Amino acid sequence: MKLLFLGTGTSTGVPQIGCGCRVCTSRDPRDRRRRCGAYVSTQTSAILVDTPPELRLSLVERGIAKVDAVVLTHAHMDHVASFDDIRRFNTINGKRVECDPSSPGANGRTWRIEGRPIECYAMPETISQMHAIFPYISDKAGENGLFRPQILFKDNTKPFSAGDIEVSSFPVEHGFPCCGYVFREKGADISRAVAYASDCHSMPEESVEAIRGVGVLVIDCLRERIHPTHMNLERALECIARVGPSRAYLTHMCHDLTHEDWLARLPAGVEPAYDGLEVTV
Repeated sequence: MKLLFLGTGTSTGVPQIGCGCRVCTSRDPRDRRRRCGAYVSTQTSAILVDTPPELRLSLVERGIAKVDAVVLTHAHMDHVASFDDIRRFNTINGKRVECDPSSPGANGRTWRIEGRPIECYAMPETISQMHAIFPYISDKAGENGLFRPQILFKDNTKPFSAGDIEVSSFPVEHGFPCCGYVFREKGADISRAVAYASDCHSMPEESVEAIRGVGVLVIDCLRERIHPTHMNLERALECIARVGPSRAYLTHMCHDLTHEDWLARLPAGVEPAYDGLEVTV
């Protein structure tokens, strides 16, 4: 199983608009941080984690054309703003059907693509928020051939699977309904799993127990200074010590520190993630 970081930056992204700091003007590509998102895949299955604003650009750049399911951590806009782009996977996953050239969606052809709805797993609160943000989304195609996302929203409170990837969620504290996820190939134990928690201020003991000894932990680490809804470096390292992963990667980073700055501050086994980093589990 592989984990690809599509974005590792905070809600403003890095570089920030109108900022001339040394991080925002850095020439190191690892210091260019799009909003947080990830892609978990095996040879046969693929899951998209969140739909941040630069999603389309990231997927095109990485040559990604396969998504079997989507999981959402929460409904803040830096994590869901590109949700409409999921409609492209309805088409990719759909089937070709014969039709009258004058029928909706045919555009003069004797066939059209019948889109296939895609499953999206999220907390019940997040699902309600998504319907409010994107009221036109349903599990059916748009009328008159309109190109609309076809989504089957599903409660993530119980473990589920997407192909050969097993998934479970765990609660985190973010000051807003939010969760993290554990991904593993079917049959793999916790030491070969990925725990992903991009947005959190703290992690309750029940969640720590659920992911203890995980192979890879991805954890929120906004900056060194304390923040009310995100982990700072001290909190992130404390959480990593509690969980005891084989490897840990920091994400959701702001423009306070360069990638090299982060490396100088981190102990063995902990690294700052960067956009395009691919981790094999």
